[in-house]
Amino acid sequence: MAGLLNYTTSIPAGKTIGEMQTALAKAGAESIAVHYTSGSPAGLTFSLTTKYGPQLFTLPVDVPAVQRVLRKQRSAGGMSRVKFESSEHAERVAWRISKTWLEAQLALVAVQMATIDQVMLPYMHVGPDQTMYAAYLENRDLLAITAGGDD
Repeated sequence: MAGLLNYTTSIPAGKTIGEMQTALAKAGAESIAVHYTSGSPAGLTFSLTTKYGPQLFTLPVDVPAVQRVLRKQRSAGGMSRVKFESSEHAERVAWRISKTWLEAQLALVAVQMATIDQVMLPYMHVGPDQTMYAAYLENRDLLAITAGGDD
């Protein structure tokens, strides 16, 4: 089993967050905020101008999910060192994965293969504290009925 993307990183989350903020600023972000849960960074909210005007996006970073995968990989024999299971390490990996994803999305925008609102659509705010994806989850039953047509 191959290891999780960036699973050996030793780069602190704070450095990665700074790199992400720099990438977003270069992409035209007008504001960027770091969200914290229990004193640990848990996501970024930023404003970018789209074809339809300024939009707010929130990119969550799920450290516990990464930690679960790291533990599963270790128990499956994919990794040999327990250090890869710590919450601190999971935080570093989670942020590096998010940075890699963000850089890939911004690259698509830079070469005009996609627009910023297209690649960030799930994270776009549709309400004060609700993203498009959260709205979809709330309304998926209604959407499924609507998409079913006039059978």
